[in-house]
Amino acid sequence: MLVNRPIIIDDTTLRDGEQTAGVAFKRREKCEIARELVASGVPELEIGIPAMGEDERDTIRAITSMNLKARTIVWCRMSEGDLAAACNLGVDMIDLSMPMSDQQISSKLGRDRAYVLKQIAYMVPKALDEGFEVLVGGEDSSRADLDFVLEVLEAAERAGAKRFRFADTVGILEPFATIEIFRTLGANSGLELEMHAHDDYGLATANSLAAALGGATHVNTTVNGLGERAGNASLEEFVTAGRNLYGFETGVDQRSLNALSGMVAKASGRPVPLQKSLVGSSVFTHESGIHIDGLIKDKLNYQGVDPEWFGRKHELVLGKHSGTKAVQHVYGQLGIALTLAEAMDLIPHVRRFAEAYKRAPDLDDLIALHRNLDECLTEEGSAELALEEGGA
Repeated sequence: MLVNRPIIIDDTTLRDGEQTAGVAFKRREKCEIARELVASGVPELEIGIPAMGEDERDTIRAITSMNLKARTIVWCRMSEGDLAAACNLGVDMIDLSMPMSDQQISSKLGRDRAYVLKQIAYMVPKALDEGFEVLVGGEDSSRADLDFVLEVLEAAERAGAKRFRFADTVGILEPFATIEIFRTLGANSGLELEMHAHDDYGLATANSLAAALGGATHVNTTVNGLGERAGNASLEEFVTAGRNLYGFETGVDQRSLNALSGMVAKASGRPVPLQKSLVGSSVFTHESGIHIDGLIKDKLNYQGVDPEWFGRKHELVLGKHSGTKAVQHVYGQLGIALTLAEAMDLIPHVRRFAEAYKRAPDLDDLIALHRNLDECLTEEGSAELALEEGGA
């Protein structure tokens, strides 16, 4: 289903992404990440929490002083103190966040719904007077009474806010409910609508896509899906799936995402899992004989995502599930032409190697297996592997 409309990415790697337990970016790293996000085409960046203190505010100033071609946003509680901390930082927009669910309104704030509506009516104009565009952040919206959320949208719009963020703070939504929620919000409000999804059930990207299908104008993402607990919607997943499945145009260059992922992985100290969708090092690696045979004949046989979108390519390796065509192809790339019989002879030794070392044989291993089937390099290239006599 192609929708073919723009969706604005509001990336929060530098705010919610840094809230990942144990992650702490240096100022230099935050500036570098901000620069690369914008160079990749991300139009909005949520860059910090001013109330954290002067060091955080200095970092926010450092980012805004770069004069990047992106709207900058800071996250604040809906309070005068947090608003004061956000002033004079060079930021374009302020997210004034307020709990939406009765659970949080009562147990966290010790207040009631009337208080929430009064604070919106009071704080939004004050933020506008300070020169900010205002985003009302609906914390825990997914557990709130939807009728009350609609009251909040009405109050926010009346007070002069530009946008409402629907936050699935505890990650309990699923896509079918999400699309209906955003259809309802859009039918009852003229505000921009932003989705903020968490991945507790592994549905953050799916819920963000559903929100966009339902009418969301903006989506929060983080590089590599960083964020509280299980993380947030992944920038690389939303951009790629949104474009190729639904025709959403974000303006983000897919070819930049692999390098951006690596940069954030290094700065965060959170390595990208080998099979992390789209940017994991193994996601375009093939071992199965059936798959490799199909790819050799036509890559479209087993390609749903084109690695060239990310400046990458398919990698064919040998292992326990390799067949003769795979062995011939991989050795052929090394300049070693194998007959069918030679390939069949090598297969059992390749399989035993994979079982023993829990990895695919690398270049040196393959050459050693071919040259002398009685000897094979270990993972460091030095230990011996006993092989049966009679090999090719």
